[in-house]
Amino acid sequence: MEILLIMAVLLLLFGASRLPQLGSSLGSAIRNFKRGFGGEGDEAQAQADKKAGGSLSSSTGVQNDVAKSQTPSGHV
Repeated sequence: MEILLIMAVLLLLFGASRLPQLGSSLGSAIRNFKRGFGGEGDEAQAQADKKAGGSLSSSTGVQNDVAKSQTPSGHV
């Protein structure tokens, strides 16, 4: 019921000829909005992967140092 009332008000305000244009511009705006958020998410994910890779290599370096300091029997 409410949708019909909203449609009637839009029809009175904008007229029948402008409603399709209004709908298509609204659809393209929503599409661009979603695309904008998708791009930011990809960049944030790439930065998080870089940070995770950097911390992984530093922990690998620590493991290598520990392995070098161990005696052949495995004791430190």
